[in-house]
Amino acid sequence: MTRTALIIIDMQNDFCLPGAPFSVEAGMKTIPLIQKALIACRRHRLPIIHVIRQYRADGSDTDLTRYVPFKKADGALIPGTKGAEIVVELQPEPGEYVVVKWRWSAFFQTELDLLLRRLGVLQVVVAGVQTPNCIRATVWDALSLDYEAVVLTDATGANTEAIHQANLLDMQNVGTRLLTTDAFIQSLPDVPTANLQETIRAEIQARR
Repeated sequence: MTRTALIIIDMQNDFCLPGAPFSVEAGMKTIPLIQKALIACRRHRLPIIHVIRQYRADGSDTDLTRYVPFKKADGALIPGTKGAEIVVELQPEPGEYVVVKWRWSAFFQTELDLLLRRLGVLQVVVAGVQTPNCIRATVWDALSLDYEAVVLTDATGANTEAIHQANLLDMQNVGTRLLTTDAFIQSLPDVPTANLQETIRAEIQARR
């Protein structure tokens, strides 16, 4: 099997919690599915990379298209704030990587490409929010950099299902592989599926 890394994008309180400044409609719905993928990848000792967005408090490094919404949000995505933290269900564990990005793509002016190459990764599996923006931009750059790209269809989401599905189709049409979370987990070698599913259920219960 090609060495695979799981890349989880923007699963932060300011993007996922209801009523948050940049809340994505499907954010909360994706959390249990991402959690399943995360636990499975931990069991298989695959590289796990949490990609987050952060801005300076004065907004000097925000996207031009996001400057006004950022100012209106009054403190969203600023390092050290609760809103900028990864949701509690998906908190990184020791040995997992956190990459900070400032634009849509997780590859744009970050160390992600270098990190993946040093880890010997050839295939990236992408989850998180939201599909038309950071997911799609990351996948486009991954393909341009000659990584195999997989998107977990039920562990990604957008503000509407129609937008989500349209962008999944668009990514599929340029060579991205689409898998459900369960199909991805079942494709992982060495650990019997039944035992792995029991482990996932037990760990999710323990975290509640």
